[in-house]
Amino acid sequence: MRLTVFWQRMANHFGAAYADSFARDHVMSELGGRTVHEALDAGWNAKDVWRAVCRAMEIPDDRR
Repeated sequence: MRLTVFWQRMANHFGAAYADSFARDHVMSELGGRTVHEALDAGWNAKDVWRAVCRAMEIPDDRR
């Protein structure tokens, strides 16, 4: 998954303004105690990060 697609999905689910805030502030155990930004900066695949967000936030299958 390209980062542009990842950020588009984040914005579609959380809203453009909140997506970045969530990505900077929400520490997720599924990302090894990292935020979305930290995981991406550490080299995590965007698709894996998106899947972790979906599981943690219980995003419905039709929006994944």
